[in-house]
Amino acid sequence: MYELMQLTDRSYYLQSPAKIGLYKLTDTDVCLIDSGNDKDAGRKVRQLLDANGWHLTAIYNTHSNADHIGGNKYLQAQTGCKIYAPGIECAFTRHPLLEPSFLYGGYPCKELRHKFLLAQESDAQPLTREVLPPGFEIIELPGHFFSMVGFRTPDDVVYLADCLSGKDTLEKHPIWFLYDVAAFLDTLETVKAMQAQWFVPAHAEVTGNIAPLAQYNIDKVWQIAGDILDLCGEARTFEEVLQNLFGRYGLTMAFEPYVLMGSTVRSYLSWLKDTGRLAARFEQNRLLWQRV
Repeated sequence: MYELMQLTDRSYYLQSPAKIGLYKLTDTDVCLIDSGNDKDAGRKVRQLLDANGWHLTAIYNTHSNADHIGGNKYLQAQTGCKIYAPGIECAFTRHPLLEPSFLYGGYPCKELRHKFLLAQESDAQPLTREVLPPGFEIIELPGHFFSMVGFRTPDDVVYLADCLSGKDTLEKHPIWFLYDVAAFLDTLETVKAMQAQWFVPAHAEVTGNIAPLAQYNIDKVWQIAGDILDLCGEARTFEEVLQNLFGRYGLTMAFEPYVLMGSTVRSYLSWLKDTGRLAARFEQNRLLWQRV
């Protein structure tokens, strides 16, 4: 774990739970794409930097999920590097309590205030094209989270963050967390048509051909949508839909999967309603969802 993998003369990634990108700006200066899930990840990155005689100048966060910004604070304190994050993700990076609060829909109880959902705050600045290294391209990848982006390096390596997931992961976790279903599908279609020397998804294998995996993720979205519509053949509350999905996929309810899957299922319900596939009504002070 945290083995440095070289793709080109300048582009690398660290094999970690959420892959960390590394790009050599000069013989001594490097930048990172994301920073791992916690202080320990940051420490491992620092050890790697020291072993190679590299100086970290900046961290470019793709989005603000805790497993992508968890090493920020440690690395910034150790190296003085700049940290940049896109759009609303910058606010979440500066104020990480926003993530579990958003997921839960209120003040998160202590079972949700842990490093997997609540990173340490870091001094992030807005990500703009002007702060990128020369030749870097920002790729808009909305859907999984609010303003997520990826990057294309000058040597044609594309870092894709969490815009898709590997087949093994989707077998274990059929409902992949996402915020905006319509945007997620649009992003997957865009990614499916991309060409690059290498693609580096955070939670899937590095590949030179991303199209098959993008299509697999698209198919999974429609499968989940179909399952929800099937469950809503009769009127159900959100909690009933969620309970039935946990049962259907053989999952066990606990606080973290409840908020991650729950937030995602709410997004599916909104999307299916807005596209005319589900109807919503209030009855006996309950919000009911039913297939049209």
